[in-house]
Amino acid sequence: MFRKTALPELLSPAGSYEALVAAVNAGADAVYFGGKKLNARTFARNFEDEEIARAIVYCHLHGAKAYVTLNTLLSERELPDAVRRAGELRELGADALIVADVGLIARLSEVFPDLPIHASTQASAHSTEGCDLLARLGAKRVVLARELPLSDVVSTTKNATPETEIFLHGALCVSHSGQCLFSSLVGGRSGNRGACAQPCRLPYDGRERLSLRDLCLAPHIPALIASGVASLKIEGRMKSPGYVFGVTKIYRRLLDEGRAATEYEIGELTRIFSRGGFTDGYLTGKTGRGMLGVRSATDKANSREANDAVYPPIPVKADLACRVLPGAPATLTLSAAGRSVTVTGAIPEPAKSAPLEKTALAERLAKLGGTFFVCDPAGIEIDLAPGLNLSPGTVNELRRSAVAAWEAGEKRAPLSCRNENVARPFPADPLLSVFCQTARQLDALASLLPKGAETFLPLWEEIGETEPTGISFPAVVFDGERDELLAAARAARGRGIGLALVHNVGQIALARSLGFTVIGSQRLNITNRRAAAALKSEGLSDALLSPELPLPAAAAVGGRVIAYGHIPLMLTERCFIRENFGCEKCGSAVFTDRTGANFPLLREYPHRNQILNGIPTYLGDKQAELDAANLRRLHLLFTVETPLDAREVLARFLAGKPLAGAVRRAPRSF
Repeated sequence: MFRKTALPELLSPAGSYEALVAAVNAGADAVYFGGKKLNARTFARNFEDEEIARAIVYCHLHGAKAYVTLNTLLSERELPDAVRRAGELRELGADALIVADVGLIARLSEVFPDLPIHASTQASAHSTEGCDLLARLGAKRVVLARELPLSDVVSTTKNATPETEIFLHGALCVSHSGQCLFSSLVGGRSGNRGACAQPCRLPYDGRERLSLRDLCLAPHIPALIASGVASLKIEGRMKSPGYVFGVTKIYRRLLDEGRAATEYEIGELTRIFSRGGFTDGYLTGKTGRGMLGVRSATDKANSREANDAVYPPIPVKADLACRVLPGAPATLTLSAAGRSVTVTGAIPEPAKSAPLEKTALAERLAKLGGTFFVCDPAGIEIDLAPGLNLSPGTVNELRRSAVAAWEAGEKRAPLSCRNENVARPFPADPLLSVFCQTARQLDALASLLPKGAETFLPLWEEIGETEPTGISFPAVVFDGERDELLAAARAARGRGIGLALVHNVGQIALARSLGFTVIGSQRLNITNRRAAAALKSEGLSDALLSPELPLPAAAAVGGRVIAYGHIPLMLTERCFIRENFGCEKCGSAVFTDRTGANFPLLREYPHRNQILNGIPTYLGDKQAELDAANLRRLHLLFTVETPLDAREVLARFLAGKPLAGAVRRAPRSF
C-alpha cells in the first residue's frame, strides 16, 4: 500500500534510553526499542519498564512515535506471557509493536485491536502474497526482506494490502532474515531468539567469506521517497547514542531536502561506522564480492571518535495556569505538545502574616527540573486572590501532580484478555515424508519407502523413474519471479502431483490457488499452536515444526519433525558457490570453519545458496523418545547424500539403528 504521507517515516534504533533521546533529538519520526525479554537484541542494554514509560512520553512530547519490539519466536508456554506483556506495553502508550511470530501477530490482533502490529523482517515477507497473508493475520505494516531489489520493493508496496517498511542503513545479515539457524544449531545461541553469535563474521577457509558491509541507501533517497514505502528503518540497537544521533541527523536532512547524499555526507556516515565501506547491492541487484567487508583498525578508531558524544533530553516548553481562590481547591493547568491537564490541590488558608505573592508562586511552580518540561516564571498565568497562603510543600505537590497527570495521559485504559487454549491443529496419525534434492536419490529410496509415504522433489528437478507425490517450491520467490514459478507449478499439477511443500507464508495462497494440498516446511518457523492454527486458517494442511524446538515443545504444538537431514543453516541471496569455487563446483562446494567443521553449499533457485549443517540431525534410533512425545509424523531431508548413502540412511532409520559418525540430536532447550 502506497503511504499516505509526503515523506516516508524515518525510524531510528535505540538499545538504551540515552540512544532513544539521541534519536529523537536528531529528528527521528519514530524510534524502536525493546524491553529486557522477548526481543531480537538480547545483548543490547535494552529498557527497564520505568524507562519504557519515560521513553514513550519523551517521544510523544517531541512528536515522535514509539515502537516496542516483541520480535522473537515463542514457545507454547511463552505465548500467554507475551500477550500479557503486549497488553502492558499498550497501556503504557506504545504506538505499535514489532512482532516476528505469526501466532503472536494473530493473537494480538484479536485481543488488542487498537494496537498496531508491524510484522518484523524476521517474518520473511518478500512478496505481495506474503504481505497480504500477514495483513490478514493482523499486521498493519510489514517490514520487507532486505534482499529485495528496488523493482520488487516498488511492486510489493504498490500491490500489497498493508503499508511497507524497508531497511535504510546499518548491519546486514548474510542470510535472509528469519532463515538463519547457524548460530542456533551449531553454537546453541538462537538468532530467532535474540542471541545470535554472528558466525557470519568468522573466517571460512581462512577468509571472512560471509561478512557483509553495512547497508547504506543514502545515494537512493529520491527513489525511496518515490517507492511509496511508509517507513525507512536504520539498524543499530547495539550501537552507541553517538551512532544513532549522527546517522539519524544525516538521513533527516536528506529526506527533508529530498536528495541523495553528497560524497561528504557518505564520508560522515563512514566515519561514524563502517566495515570497509558500504553496500547497496541488494537494492540495485549488483550482488557480489563487493558486498563483503570487515572492520579495519581505521574504522574502529573513527567510530570511537564519532560515538563519544552525550545527548541530554531537550525539555519542552510548558504553559502553566494556576488559580488560588478562597474556599476552593487550588488548581494548576499544564499545557504542552498540544495537550492540557488540570489538577487540584489543597484549599488555601487565610494568611496569618505574609500572604502568598504571584512572583513567589510562579517561581516555585516553574521549578520543573528533573521533568521533561521547562517554563518561564514570567509567562505563568496566575489568578491569586489576596490574603491567601499555600505552603511550599503544597505548591510543590500541585506541580508534581500536574506533571504526573500529563504523563499519565499518554496511557491507554487496560483491556481484559484471557488465555486461549488452542487445540493441536495438524494431524497426529503416523506418516513418513521425504524430501530428495535429486531424482536419483528418490529412485534409490523408492523400494524401501513404506506405503503411504509422501515424497517431494524440487519444482524444477527432472523426474526420474519414481514419480514424487509432491513438489517443493523454491525457498524464496520475489514478485518478479512469480510468473516463472506459477508456470512450473501448473505443469506439475497438470501431471497429477497433488502436494506442495512451501517455505514462505506468501507461497501458501499461491499453492492453494493451483489446487495443491499445502504442506509447510521448517522455514515457516512454527513454534507454537497459535502460529500453526493461524497458518492452517490460511490453507496449510500440515507443517514441519522449527528444528529449534526440543521434542517436548514440539509435542505441545503437534506437526512433523525433521528426523534426518543436513538442516539448512542459512539461505543467502548471493551465490557464494560461483564467487568462491566456480560454477563447475556446484553440488560439491564446502565451506570449512576455523575448527575444521564443514558446511556444504547447495544452489537454490535461481542462484541463491543454502548453507547446510555438515553434521546431520538424526532421530532414527530415538523412537522411544519420539513415541513418548507422541511425535509420529517424521520427515527425512536428503540433500548432499549420494543415492547409495541416502538408501543406507533410510534402511537404518526404518530399522531404528544408529548412524555411523557424528549426528546432531534434538535440542534440549528453546
